[in-house]
Amino acid sequence: MSKANAFAEAGKTAVLQNIHGTMDFLQKYPPFNQMEKTQLAFLVENCQLRFYAQGDCIVSPEDGPVEHFYIVKQGRVHGQRPHSSKRGTETTFEVIVGECFPMAALMGERATRTAHLAAEDTFCLALNKTAFVKLVSISSAFREFAIRGVSSLLDLVNQQAQMRAVESLGEQYSLETKIGELALHHPVSCSPELPLATAIGLMHEQNVGSIVIVVEDDHPRGIFTLRDLRRVIGTGVTDLTTPISEFMTREPFWLPPDATAFDAAIAMTERHIAHVCVVANGRLSGVISERDLFSLQRVDLVHLAQTIRHAERVDALVTLRTRIRQLVDNMLAHGASSTQITHIVTVLNDHTVYRVIELAIRDMGDPGVPFTWLCFGSEGRSEQTLFTDQDNGILFEARDGAEAAAIRGRLLPLAERINRDLDTCGFSLCKGNVMASNPELCLSRREWSRRFRSMVEETTPENLLGSNIYFDLRPIWGPPEGCEQLRQEILENVETTSIFQRLMAENALRNRPPVGRFRDFVVSRKGNDKAATLDLKVQGLTPFVDGARVLSLANGIEATNTLDRLRQLSAAGVIGAKDGSAYEEAYQFIQQTRMQHHQQQARDGQPFSNRLDPDTLNVLDRRILRESFRQAQRLQASLALRYQL
Repeated sequence: MSKANAFAEAGKTAVLQNIHGTMDFLQKYPPFNQMEKTQLAFLVENCQLRFYAQGDCIVSPEDGPVEHFYIVKQGRVHGQRPHSSKRGTETTFEVIVGECFPMAALMGERATRTAHLAAEDTFCLALNKTAFVKLVSISSAFREFAIRGVSSLLDLVNQQAQMRAVESLGEQYSLETKIGELALHHPVSCSPELPLATAIGLMHEQNVGSIVIVVEDDHPRGIFTLRDLRRVIGTGVTDLTTPISEFMTREPFWLPPDATAFDAAIAMTERHIAHVCVVANGRLSGVISERDLFSLQRVDLVHLAQTIRHAERVDALVTLRTRIRQLVDNMLAHGASSTQITHIVTVLNDHTVYRVIELAIRDMGDPGVPFTWLCFGSEGRSEQTLFTDQDNGILFEARDGAEAAAIRGRLLPLAERINRDLDTCGFSLCKGNVMASNPELCLSRREWSRRFRSMVEETTPENLLGSNIYFDLRPIWGPPEGCEQLRQEILENVETTSIFQRLMAENALRNRPPVGRFRDFVVSRKGNDKAATLDLKVQGLTPFVDGARVLSLANGIEATNTLDRLRQLSAAGVIGAKDGSAYEEAYQFIQQTRMQHHQQQARDGQPFSNRLDPDTLNVLDRRILRESFRQAQRLQASLALRYQL
């Protein structure tokens, strides 16, 4: 072989090795690890490797429409924008190895809104616009990522969770199954005039636990179940020719066919029912029972809720808390969303609190005055996890201060018993004494009203901190009307007090997301921790919770749940629709990461903690967590701009 041929062969070998090496590199990172090899080879063959020294500008708004797609192969890239409230620029995000930019600008055929600078000596793979367009057309995985960005990565996380569940439990499981697929498609129904005996015979003949009473339009007007039959027998009814309408449960609860198994399970749990009608276009199309859910291996949610509500002793509730933990573990393993899990945990926690109150009254005697048990904080927002403490209070009606003091004296011993029993059940006592046994939190409605008004008018640090806790309130036990009046007063007071809004916004900027300018995550060591960690709750969730609260109270939005607030803020045009969706996804991912972290701690026999070592995460989870923290930064930046902070 001649020297020329030898050099040519060596050159080809080097090129092939470089291509294969680059492909191996890309296959470690999403979305490239989802692409077919031929598509990935096309990408690599059309890429140029470019070097940028520290401080070099890679692409900026002044360059006009973006002409290249970049993938960081080595080093880091900072995104810089003009500072929101000061002169100069600020680093708003960081792009690290395996990540790409500027996707949105390329897809929109526009200039980037952010300058991208090399944070250190950096190598990037650069793909020209023509090849980028071609890649979008031939690769569905790349196209999905280009269109949906981080949302598509979140889907990958959920898919991986589902795959792990199939491998570990051997069953395909989904709370998202439509009830139209689960319900009995030929429900047993009858007219209101049908005699009771005939209706019961029909149920027996068809082997069903319910019969739906309909009229000419086939819309359910009532339902008669085995539970109703037990009630009829218990009352000693002898005339079985009486029309079924005399014994039916009127206006039965119904859902459309596209509602999910989760929706049905929650409805059964919250409403203490065992059957849900399925109604399409106003007409009865099916009935789904708790037996349907259980036979299809859905969570034993309804039965667990019923067991809690009928527990005879507090120690029985303690045992049931273990089953709740197992339920959450099972749901996490099957890829249930953090929203579904917090909803379920909150519902079951509510049932536990309700039963603890009932048992305390049974043992200590009725205090003789109506009262409402209030919950605040995460419980008030319906965002509880298994790792939670107590934030509660009592509301009652009184004519004047003297009567309020007398009623308080009767309620405080009961409140102390309830707080103690809740602690026994796993709801730890609040270190800040935000509990109903505190005389300052066992108040008449007028006293609560004065307290909340003073929080808005007298803007002390204590009042600002208190507003973060108390302004997210809802009733768990007792008449709800007084609580609803308080919530309306809070909205009116905050909406008309711009100074308080600004101070709340400033307060919402205290807890900064743990993403630094010069590194991946900002971590620190706490106590005897061996590894440096970050706080998923304080640094990750709290910025969203506080930001959504400020904007909701300032704009008259009644919702207390953070995701509900974000959706209603988006619907009202207070925040952009795309921003709202990004905030929701980020919040849910951080919450889900936190729950998985708690479950692992429970399995390892460790105490619950919100602190996480990010080095324990895989590449995909780590990437999305960092992006989620960046969304929290964006929300805080928008607050700073809105209130000129």
